[in-house]
Amino acid sequence: MKRTTVLLAAALAFPLGAHGQAADATAAQALTKKAGCLKCHAVSADKDGPSFKKTAAKYKGQADAPAKLQAFLKAGGQHPVLKADDGQIKNVVAYILSQ
Repeated sequence: MKRTTVLLAAALAFPLGAHGQAADATAAQALTKKAGCLKCHAVSADKDGPSFKKTAAKYKGQADAPAKLQAFLKAGGQHPVLKADDGQIKNVVAYILSQ
């Protein structure tokens, strides 16, 4: 019983987004705003780019989704580079995938 309580407490203390990564939504929202992501993307509505919800649905169930999106945001080309450190990019990806 004690072990179950500890596991439950740990699960509740660290809510996880999609793909097992905890997202700091406030920091991710601030970075997406500052970086200009919201000019082409929104959480729920498609703009010039897909909504975060549509992106999350596209990658649902794919274990390598975080790595794919991180590489996409860092590479440039079709999409502007997200100028942030790796931890911030991981957080934005976790936020997007949690939608």
